[in-house]
Amino acid sequence: MRCLPFIEMQFIGFKEKDMDPGALATYTPTLVRYILVALGLGIVMYLVYRVQIRFGVNGEAATGRALVTPWVIGFAVFSLFPIGASLYLSFTEYNLFKAPEWVGFDNYNELFSVDFATLESREQRSSDALERRYGEIIRVEIGDGGFVIGAKEDAFWRSIKLTLPYAFISVPLGLIASLGVALLLNQKIRGLSFWRVLYYLPAVLPAIATALLWRWIFAPQSGLLNNAFAPVYRLLEIETPRWFTDPNLAMPAFIIISLWGVFGANSVILLAGLKGIPPELYEAADIDGAGNWAKFRNITIPMLSPALFYNLVVSTIGALQVFDVAAFIQTPESVGTFLNWLIYQEAFNFRRMGVASAMGWILLILILGLTMLIFRSSQAWVFYQGTREEATT
Repeated sequence: MRCLPFIEMQFIGFKEKDMDPGALATYTPTLVRYILVALGLGIVMYLVYRVQIRFGVNGEAATGRALVTPWVIGFAVFSLFPIGASLYLSFTEYNLFKAPEWVGFDNYNELFSVDFATLESREQRSSDALERRYGEIIRVEIGDGGFVIGAKEDAFWRSIKLTLPYAFISVPLGLIASLGVALLLNQKIRGLSFWRVLYYLPAVLPAIATALLWRWIFAPQSGLLNNAFAPVYRLLEIETPRWFTDPNLAMPAFIIISLWGVFGANSVILLAGLKGIPPELYEAADIDGAGNWAKFRNITIPMLSPALFYNLVVSTIGALQVFDVAAFIQTPESVGTFLNWLIYQEAFNFRRMGVASAMGWILLILILGLTMLIFRSSQAWVFYQGTREEATT
């Protein structure tokens, strides 16, 4: 007990000596704002409740709507307003330092300005064949000549050329791989819980740490992959691959990285779908003499189709919105980058908010279009047991 005054004196002395006297003054305005916002939301909730009661709304319903009011306000301020602002900015020229200037469809015209030119010889440079300010996006050599396609915003089209094929290839491969993992984890073997935890780990690892890990694995000189295959390269007299700088290898490298994520949430969702398939269906198929492939094709896939449909939609949206990997794994101009990261660069690195907003809306249209196609096609291959049973009764 005698040491308590000494400890108290030391603690007080530490605070007086080491604490910045201006720290409290720095954070006090922020704390006051938080309190004012909370009080304002409370007043709005009360007013919403009283107005509903005044109009004869049931007390329970009025309470529910009043409690939802803060979320509605947050959604309007932090979601609806930025969406509307980005749509407006896509028709303006805005660099963050001066007021937006209305330019109409000029940003969209710039993005879709494309030029086509023929090549008189293989040695002819694309810049000599294309009009001024147009950069090469596709070059095809045929015989002694060929043709070249250029665009004013060539970086935008190179990002499209990387993002769309990446989505079309990585999503089906990811679905197949996640289905295979789910089937393996659905087997009755010893230590199954350990394997399920192990395969789910990629879903809980930070995306940034994962991107840095893969950047090290694919590093040209010090990377794990190239060092492991160095004897093979020397034996076959192959030059050491430069995965993210070679236009022919960047896409396969990013697709390999994308497969890392299929062992997480996607496999868990499909595993839950497998657990929901009634075992009586397999027993009836065994009685009829069906083999493993027949049961997989006629029972497993139809009954698992809702989970596959969900994974397909979510994976497609995610593949078109790649950001973390693109931010930490830089690629040269000849390779391009993913569209979502290009939008960020245009907005905050080059301060072309109008062009970036236009790119964002084009990306939104791409996502909506592909999602609608998936939904339209679902009527032909997605099986909902309850719906089919109601249709037959």
